[in-house]
Amino acid sequence: MSKVELGTASADAEPGTPPATGTTVRGWVRPGPTARQRRNDVLLGLGMAVAGVFATELARGVAPDRVDLGIGGIEPYVLSAAVALPLCFRRRWPIPVLLVNSVLFIVTGERASFAFAGNLVIQASQFMAIYAAVAWARDRRLMKAAVSVVFVAMFSWLVIGFVRAVANDQYKGLNDGLLSPYVSGVVLALALNVLYFFGAYFWGRTAWGIARQKHELEQQAVELAAQQQANAHRAVIDERLRISRELHDVVAHHISSIGVQAGGARRVMETDPEAAKSALAVIENSSRTAVNEMRQLLGMLRAADPDLDVAAPDPKAPQAGADRLPALIADVNGEGLSVGFHQIGQPVQLPETVSVSVYRIAQEALTNVRRHSTARSAHITLRYLGDSVELEVLDDGRPKHAPVGSRLGHVGIRERVGLLGGESEIGPRPVGGFRVRVRIPLDPQNRPLVKEKP
Repeated sequence: MSKVELGTASADAEPGTPPATGTTVRGWVRPGPTARQRRNDVLLGLGMAVAGVFATELARGVAPDRVDLGIGGIEPYVLSAAVALPLCFRRRWPIPVLLVNSVLFIVTGERASFAFAGNLVIQASQFMAIYAAVAWARDRRLMKAAVSVVFVAMFSWLVIGFVRAVANDQYKGLNDGLLSPYVSGVVLALALNVLYFFGAYFWGRTAWGIARQKHELEQQAVELAAQQQANAHRAVIDERLRISRELHDVVAHHISSIGVQAGGARRVMETDPEAAKSALAVIENSSRTAVNEMRQLLGMLRAADPDLDVAAPDPKAPQAGADRLPALIADVNGEGLSVGFHQIGQPVQLPETVSVSVYRIAQEALTNVRRHSTARSAHITLRYLGDSVELEVLDDGRPKHAPVGSRLGHVGIRERVGLLGGESEIGPRPVGGFRVRVRIPLDPQNRPLVKEKP
């Protein structure tokens, strides 16, 4: 059997590039086989050697003429086993295996023609040697040169066989066909060899390309996981920095109030003791509130990465708070999105950290609705539950196919709620749309904004 030289249609492409995928292969070297794969190759080679000997005996039994068993009466059996044995190392040393197997392939065809013609194991061994060389060779240029040499040798051997057939008048036929028996035999032999050798080559090249693509996908998965982790970490740090700026405003407000009340108490302490007591009570309440809010935030802020290079914050917008939710909704309404608002329960004066967080969560949720959803309407519900406050943002849309959101805003929401000891629920609704719901506990000493009538 033989095969013509490789085609030149893809001569400029790197050897081993799958024609269907177009995967570039420059700079990549396929890793060697694993220990398990090497063990499997040894078992395969030994098994095919045994099968080759048995197939040779079967071919001898069905031969129409008396066959020559060669040197020692065992030469065909030895050659049948020898063709398959190199496959024990087909993935470890693919190019030497291909060359050795090809030499034994031709020698077997010359020395034991009956075994060569009737032994499918010998044909399969050569096919697998070509496949392994193309699929596993680390040096692609050397692989291409070795395969070209093998194919040229096989083609030359096939031509020699055609010449011998003419000399021995082997092509005979009793039926009148479109072509002469000789031409028909040549065409059939060439067609079988083209399918045989090119099939092994392209199958091996495709397998090598698939391994290349698998490696790329694994590398991309590792890089993507690292990038997502870095982005999530950055989102947490950004949220902590924003909270720290808000904490500064909250504490500054209480400290300023304490300073004013302390100055007033000092001035009226002798002339108006009752006014001084009231001022001291305000100082006590303000200091307690400031300390409680600092305890909520300080632990988390200490965990911020001191080595992270963070740019200076933008100029701060006006102080946010739960009382500014109607203004936020008014800003968002329009441009294809209708937002409703509903408040449930007796309003209480929220700690400033909680109030700011409620506003920021609503702001982030509405931003996500506009950027990453097909929703035409959304609804915000603020519930005062006595010992906690609950914010729920619902929409009626579906996620857009592109661009895909990073969901880092959800990371910031969970970070902020977890900081305040609350719980969050973020995800699609069973009936359609999306839900962001958070519940934040309140200090039981919170007092109503509107005094109840006796």
